[in-house]
Amino acid sequence: MRPFKTAAVLAVGVVLALGASACSDASADPSSGSSSPGSSTSAAQLLELVKPGRLVIGVEGTYPPYTYHDDSGALAGYDIEVAQNIASELGLEAEFVETKWDSLIVGLDSQLWDVVINQVAITPEREQKYAFSTPYTYTRVAVITANDNTSITKLDDLAGQRAAQTVTSNYAKTAETYGAVIVGTDGFNESIELVRTGRADVTLNDEITFADYLKQHPDAPVKIAATSDSATSQTGVILAKDKPELKDAIDLALDDLRSQGVLTDLSTKYFGKDFSSPLS
Repeated sequence: MRPFKTAAVLAVGVVLALGASACSDASADPSSGSSSPGSSTSAAQLLELVKPGRLVIGVEGTYPPYTYHDDSGALAGYDIEVAQNIASELGLEAEFVETKWDSLIVGLDSQLWDVVINQVAITPEREQKYAFSTPYTYTRVAVITANDNTSITKLDDLAGQRAAQTVTSNYAKTAETYGAVIVGTDGFNESIELVRTGRADVTLNDEITFADYLKQHPDAPVKIAATSDSATSQTGVILAKDKPELKDAIDLALDDLRSQGVLTDLSTKYFGKDFSSPLS
């Protein structure tokens, strides 16, 4: 376990450890969908934040290189290792729960998990309802088309095009902003398949995800037709707004991981480049 680096993170870990035995299964289990009101004390509020000894994390498990299953069947990926390191900094064990993308953020409302760490983009709409950590990934938006598609060379060319996207993703919103017609899918792989087979004209995602896809499928007849210029997609840990202490602790954990070079190392390991800092 990584040693604690800040007093605030240490306080969270100590309080959770001391209070774990005092939390009943019914009140502490995030899958119960309910929680009993805590007292007004800070310590009591912290005890309500997470399942004793564990940080329960919602992920897809089907979104390489971020969250996926390796050849042995184990969960792997950049976001999985970021999550494990955050949990370690907090003195907790990472517990992953897999679900489809469209259920990830909804699961926060039902307290099915404490946080989602699955490349969730920070957007004004989401920030109205949820809290985000400081960003841990910065990427550009890529427009992916079939190799023989010559009609799209910039984002402005999306008007009237069929964009295969998970309907609640920020990429779907971006495509709609530029006038595309959304064709709903369950995830990136299905979106790519629709583009490959001509049932959609484009799909938008980040450049890292597409680069990883091409590594796995070098002969796929698809390409990046355009990317955003200076705009970047920033992703962070998303959690309920009524857990400010947990958000602050995660921010401090990310600060430590950044200063230790852990985030840079993980980004380089998975992407060959540091995407953990703002792109120049």
